[in-house]
Amino acid sequence: MATRVLIVDDHPVIREGLARRIGSEPDLEVCGEAADVAEALQQFAETQPDVMIVDIQLKGGDGLDLVKRIKARNDAIAVLVCSAYPDRVYAERVLQAGALGYVNKMHSSAHIIDAIRRVRDGKVYLCEEAAEHILRRAVGRSGRTPGSSIDSLSDRELEVFRHVGNGLTTSEMARQMHISAHTVETHKQRIKEKLHLATANELTQAAIRWVLDAQR
Repeated sequence: MATRVLIVDDHPVIREGLARRIGSEPDLEVCGEAADVAEALQQFAETQPDVMIVDIQLKGGDGLDLVKRIKARNDAIAVLVCSAYPDRVYAERVLQAGALGYVNKMHSSAHIIDAIRRVRDGKVYLCEEAAEHILRRAVGRSGRTPGSSIDSLSDRELEVFRHVGNGLTTSEMARQMHISAHTVETHKQRIKEKLHLATANELTQAAIRWVLDAQR
């Protein structure tokens, strides 16, 4: 039987492209598509996929949070995160959330198909750069000063940082993340402390640069 794949991405063009590419493989089939967290949870319950492909940035939620929720419901499912954000930033985080792999959207479709098959077989899939970054951090040779990089941010703080870079207001973040505006501001303050940023303007500029760099 073909491996059943559920695609979760908020861009229709990306979903359609992935669906066509996956559908061309004899051992793979797309069993559903979703654009946001609520739809993903519904599709997951209805289609019972073998593999889920999840983007980091989703409508109405965050991909990392979705991975955690899915794994809490069914630990046996294989999850592959496919995103345009830097591998070295998110690879370790997605593994900690319960996914088996991280593949960048900038990679060829052949890489994505290979990644799907690897996580389906219970193997970890990471690009060489991401794997080396994780290993260096594990043995304490990353060369980074604790608390001075994006790596020091929690998953929730990184989500806020990303939203700041994408131009969302505090109230918009609060609605999308289902938290209070006060909690958003608390996260912003902690981000400034960890990244040694003095003002809200410095935070905004740093977040915008990070988002733009990730899209290159």
